[in-house]
Amino acid sequence: MKPIKLNIKSKSGVYPIIIGSNLISRLSKILKDNSVNYNKCLLVIDRNVPSKMINKISKSIKSKNIYKYSFKSSEKNKSQKSVNEILEVLLTKNFSRQDCLIAVGGGITGDVSGYAASIFKRGLQFVNMPTTLLSQVDSSVGGKTGINTKYGKNLIGNFYQPKIVISDSAFLRTLPNREIICGYGEILKHSLIKNRNFYNYLNNNILNILKLKTPFIEKVIFESCKIKKIIVEKDENEKNLRKVLNFGHTFAHAFEATLGFSNKLNHGEAVILGIVSALKFSLKNKYIKKKEFMFVIDHIKKSKMPSEIQDYFSIKNLNRLLSFMIKDKKNISNKINLILLKKIGSPLINNQYSVKKIKSFLKQELSN
Repeated sequence: MKPIKLNIKSKSGVYPIIIGSNLISRLSKILKDNSVNYNKCLLVIDRNVPSKMINKISKSIKSKNIYKYSFKSSEKNKSQKSVNEILEVLLTKNFSRQDCLIAVGGGITGDVSGYAASIFKRGLQFVNMPTTLLSQVDSSVGGKTGINTKYGKNLIGNFYQPKIVISDSAFLRTLPNREIICGYGEILKHSLIKNRNFYNYLNNNILNILKLKTPFIEKVIFESCKIKKIIVEKDENEKNLRKVLNFGHTFAHAFEATLGFSNKLNHGEAVILGIVSALKFSLKNKYIKKKEFMFVIDHIKKSKMPSEIQDYFSIKNLNRLLSFMIKDKKNISNKINLILLKKIGSPLINNQYSVKKIKSFLKQELSN
C-alpha cells in the first residue's frame, strides 16, 4: 500500500504525518525529503519496541552520531526525572538546536520526549515515530507534550509541534491484542465526536480493524488523524473547540490516577470506560436518546472492550475518584467540565457541573 501523507498546519508551520507500512526501512530518505537535517540524533526508544525494529531504524539512519536512550514506558515514568535523564544525554553529548531527537514508542514516550525537546535550548528538532495504535491515531497528532505529577495526569507540559510524524503500521503487528483495543478506544472517540459515517464504518468492519488487516487499519488511522487535524488546526492551544477531544477523558484520567497509573487499567482502557461514563451521564441528563446510547454501548460490548467501572472500582473509591476529577486541568472555578454527546457526531462542549452532581452520579454507578 502506498504511504498516505496528511499535512497539519500549526502556528509554527506545517508538518506532515506519513502513514504506511515498513516506512522505517526508508527512514533516512523520509527525513531528508521532509527537510529534517541534523548532525547528531538521539533515539529515545521505548523498551517494548522489538530489537529487530530498532535495528532496522539504526541501519536506516545515515549518521555516525547516533545516540540511544532506553526508556521504560509507564505512567509512573512519565515524570520530570525521565525528562531530566534525556536532557542529561543531550547536554553531555553537546547537542545543538539544529540536531534531532526521535521518539520511538507509544504515547508516553512521545509525550516525555517531546517535552524534553521543547525545553532543551528552547527547542530541539523533534520527530515522533509512534509505535502503538493509540499513539498513531491520537497522542502523536496536535503537539501536546507533558508529564504526570502526584497531583494528577498531564498537569505539566506545553504545546510543541514535531517536524514530522511517521506512523508505520508494521509496528502494530508486534503488539499484544490489549494494546490494539486501547488504540481503538481513541479511534472510537474520534468517530463519536465528529463523523457518523466513520462510526458506521467502524461498526461494520470492527473485526478486520482489530485484526490489523490492510487496508482497514490504514484507513482508520488516516481517518482518525484527519478528524484530529481538523480540530487542532482550528484550536491549536485548546481554548475551546479542541476540548472536544477530551470526550471521556475527565473520567478516564481520574480512573487511571485512582489506580496509581498501574497496569490494571492502561490509558486506552480508561478512555473506553470514560466514554461509557460520559455516555451514561449524557443519557441521565437527557442529552442523548436511549436508542443512540445503546447503539454505541452494544458496539463496545460486541468488541469486548471494558465497559463496567465496577470491574475496577467500588464505592470505597468514590472520594478518591472525585478528588482527581476536581483537579482536572479543563475545569473552571469549582465546577467539573465534561464533554458530553447529543448524538453521534454532535458533542456538547463546556458543560460545567457541581461536585455534588458528579458525586451523586458516580455513587449510583459504583453502587449498581
